[in-house]
Amino acid sequence: MIVVTRLNATRFAINADLIERIQENPDTVVVMVNGAKYVVRETMEEVISLVAGHRARVVSLARQSVPSDPPLPHR
Repeated sequence: MIVVTRLNATRFAINADLIERIQENPDTVVVMVNGAKYVVRETMEEVISLVAGHRARVVSLARQSVPSDPPLPHR
């Protein structure tokens, strides 16, 4: 989830994996795969950065939770 801000300054979280596209005209509109649209204060670049950061955290957490391969036996 990423946290974004509506034009009225209220904050809410959206599932970054369900974003279909982001538009600027001039307001930033986040369009979800189900067709829902959210107008947010963040710029397109900021939303993209939030999504990238979210995905990086997911990958990092996944790597931390997977044990490393055991060492190979010496022959």
